[in-house]
Amino acid sequence: MPILRTGFSTLRHFVLSPRSKSPLTQPLSSYTSLIGRRAMSSAVAKRLEGKTIVITGASSGIGRSTAFEFARTSPKNLKLILTARRIDTLQQVASDITKEVGDGVRVLPVKLDVSNPEEVRSFVGNLPEEFRDIDVLVNNAGLVKGVARAPEIAEADINVMFATNVTGLINITQAVLPIFLKRPDGGRGDIINIGSIAGREPYPGGGIYCATKAAVRSFTESLRRELISSRVRVIEIDPGQVETEFSVVRFYGDKSKADAVYAGVEPLTPDDIAEVVVFAAGRKENVVVADTLIYPNHQAGAGHLYRKS
Repeated sequence: MPILRTGFSTLRHFVLSPRSKSPLTQPLSSYTSLIGRRAMSSAVAKRLEGKTIVITGASSGIGRSTAFEFARTSPKNLKLILTARRIDTLQQVASDITKEVGDGVRVLPVKLDVSNPEEVRSFVGNLPEEFRDIDVLVNNAGLVKGVARAPEIAEADINVMFATNVTGLINITQAVLPIFLKRPDGGRGDIINIGSIAGREPYPGGGIYCATKAAVRSFTESLRRELISSRVRVIEIDPGQVETEFSVVRFYGDKSKADAVYAGVEPLTPDDIAEVVVFAAGRKENVVVADTLIYPNHQAGAGHLYRKS
């Protein structure tokens, strides 16, 4: 049996190596930490079990990583509804998830352009019956176009950013929210909006994108107050610099310009944000991770970054 030995300042756990039969000494804290992490992971998996989760913009970047993170965290009994405009890519994501975690996670890819109000209005009604009881909505779909400054901002860029980042997010929320509100105690469910540091700190060349993310922030905070008598949790997660397709879209497909954005820095990855999304969704019902700002270590603000030469 393991022997616990204590001193004035140490507590160590002596075990025998199966191969050498010699004692291996490790701080007890390393074992308790591991046990604690496993217990926490198990608790989160249990809380997520049986839930149906919608993720918009799930074909790449943060959305794709979030789908995988949910599946890995609770692989026994979960339903994922993955939406995006690129159905072929979504189907590949769904296939990859199933290959990794097995059929305990049921994945439904759905072609959806959140900027199209008609598609959003018919979204819930077109779902298979067994996928309609949605528990978590992750509003991730969003984009940025260009770096133009007024008065040179293209009208088409203005329209697509507002239609996707603001109107689309609001419309899909309004499509799903009635499902939450039908539940006992005034309603239950999670709305997780992916915002941005840009919604807190506007910067030159990003006027429209910053305005859309500021609108998301205002809508999120208003919604949280409107739903305070329910058990619906309204959550915003604001990333700083993350390396995704985001910058490629911003520069209209010019990858060299997109790569220059990340020169000399170590940006966040989509997986970093996905971990926080799942952490927030996996809290006890009475715990709301209401507002989170996430930076990479070299960033202190929207335009305040340290770059290695």
